[in-house]
Amino acid sequence: MNTREHAVMKMRGSADTSYLGQTVDQMIWQFMEEEHIPGLTLAIVQAPYIPRVVGYGMSDTGQRRLASPNTLWPAGPISQAFAAVAAMQLFEDGKLELDAPAGKYVPELPESWLAVTARQLIRHAAGLPDYRKEKAFCPFRKWDFQELVGLVKDQKLSFEPGTQVEQSATNFLVLTEIIERTSGMSYHDFVMLRQIEFLGLRHTGFSEDLDTRFPHEEVALTENVHQMFKADRLYIDPVEPAASFDADGNIIKRTDSSALRGFSDIWASAQDISFWDIGLAGSVLIKKPEDRAVVYAPWQLPDGREMPAVAGWQFYKHRGLMDIKGSVPGYSSFLSRFTHPEELVCVTLLANREGVDFTNLGRRIAGAFGDLLSTGYDDNKLFLLEGQLPVADTVKRLEEALKERGIPVFAKFDHARNADEAGLVLRPTTVLVFGSPKVGTGLMQLDQSISVELPLRISVWEDEAGSTWLAFPRLQRMAAEYGLDTQPVIHNMETLMESLVRQAGNIY
Repeated sequence: MNTREHAVMKMRGSADTSYLGQTVDQMIWQFMEEEHIPGLTLAIVQAPYIPRVVGYGMSDTGQRRLASPNTLWPAGPISQAFAAVAAMQLFEDGKLELDAPAGKYVPELPESWLAVTARQLIRHAAGLPDYRKEKAFCPFRKWDFQELVGLVKDQKLSFEPGTQVEQSATNFLVLTEIIERTSGMSYHDFVMLRQIEFLGLRHTGFSEDLDTRFPHEEVALTENVHQMFKADRLYIDPVEPAASFDADGNIIKRTDSSALRGFSDIWASAQDISFWDIGLAGSVLIKKPEDRAVVYAPWQLPDGREMPAVAGWQFYKHRGLMDIKGSVPGYSSFLSRFTHPEELVCVTLLANREGVDFTNLGRRIAGAFGDLLSTGYDDNKLFLLEGQLPVADTVKRLEEALKERGIPVFAKFDHARNADEAGLVLRPTTVLVFGSPKVGTGLMQLDQSISVELPLRISVWEDEAGSTWLAFPRLQRMAAEYGLDTQPVIHNMETLMESLVRQAGNIY
């Protein structure tokens, strides 16, 4: 093998798609069991290839449909990136000014909203109150623009536009209205023309398209057995929308596109989202690099603080990681991209269970496809999350999260300060020790030796690349060493710890 062939093979990653002794399939099945996920589709990109697309479990347990590469799932907050791309396409067309007041395009907006700009809307820096928080809002019915605006039009702005960031569906509602009025087309039609049809995405659309654009068989009418593929080629390897059910077995209604326009209105297969992301990574959808930077690059607030979040995307320092994720009723979605020059890897995960955070799993899957993308720590022993803010800010947010939950902090160790006092140098490293005496005592009553593991602790540190990490020991694994892993409280503690690090580490 010559040098060039070896270099090419190295850039394409390893054929051994395992990470710390676990295959991707093992990681996913274990995660699905822990999170009670019925069905899931994974897509992996090693640009420009999509070497792996696979479904796991059931996309629709009611009709026994298998999750597959063709399964359509709600893209959830990933939809924001479609809206941001649409705005930037109109900017490059010369039809939209990013820093013009929104009132120029939508003059009937509430007075306090008139001066916000498209750039601020894209950045979630407009301060518009979020209509999703209103009691009258229902995501399952049709809404028009004025009705949704009316839910919050009399409320004050959350902050002076451009000075803070707070995710709000209202920002993208207004942005899509601007897109409609500058393009002369419905938002649906503009995105279909300039992104979905342009890229040839055959498994992407809006919720109102599911029953018209994507023919799929009502399997329940044929006793859970597909029949139509025998007579009609359209039903061979069918494109089928996923379904989600609540704890009582009732199907969860699909959210209406009009209710979350521009924020969570796209349905797509994991493979199509990966195709679309490849188009966004280069000049296919947005031509100029400085224009793409508006959609996915950190920016500064007027006070000089770096803001690592735009249009639902969140940005990290480790290997150029960026991700966008979240939920709609019944479903969760996740898209991450590592933009390291030696290994561009994207991970898409879509599932029919609400409230699932795939961040940790997505990073481990990426590590299986590219050695450069591993955390550098023992993910089997530790639950690791890369934060977006400096250590001091992250620790402050963690303390606030504990206070919100009424959890006492027993100790705070600033190891960097202690090292400095000893005449040594250590990058920022802080450990918070906390817990509930009632819960801890219950475990120690079962086995007092577990006292060496208690109380709970979370460590926050900065690595040599400037990344902030939050970590805690995997409690299920730790408890197994004491024969206590079947205790329900262990799962509850682990869930609490994960929610704490996510709240402290993420902007959104």
